[in-house]
Formats: sequence, structure tokens, C-alpha cells
Amino acid sequence: HSAIAAAAGFRPELLLIDVMMPDMDGPTTLAALRDLPGLTDTPAIFITAKVQPDEIAQLQNHGAVDIITKPFDPMTLSDQIRRIWDKLP
Repeated sequence: HSAIAAAAGFRPELLLIDVMMPDMDGPTTLAALRDLPGLTDTPAIFITAKVQPDEIAQLQNHGAVDIITKPFDPMTLSDQIRRIWDKLP
């Protein structure tokens, strides 16, 4: 909930959202962020341990431009995000 409140005054160029969070899951968080002015079209990347094709497709249907699967290497995470960013229109 605090990220949604903070995003109201901040215009991120990219959203990086964990699917599994304690109070609100990633798709619900993204839906709430999409309701804020200026965030309707902000690209979003989900981070998840769910790797089945139907689960990935479902996350993409929620509006993710890409998915980063767990576990991920924190040393290469920025490179993964950069590759995704570079593919965006």
C-alpha cells in the first residue's frame, strides 16, 4: 500500500513488481497503480517464482511487458532489466 501512495507523487518510467507480497499481490498492485494519473501506460515487469507457461501468460494479461523469474542473480538483474527496457517501443 505504501508503494501505491508513494507512486501518486512520483512518475516512475518503469514498474518492477514482485508477484508474491504480504498484503497485496503483484497483479492487484499493478491494477491499483494503473488507476493513478500518469501510470496508465507505465511499463511493468513482474518478478515471480511462477514459471509455468499459463502462469506467465496470465501475468502478461495483467499488463506486464516481461517477467523475471526467481531465483535471479542480483548481479545480473540490472542487465536483465536493461534488455527488457531496450525492447520497449
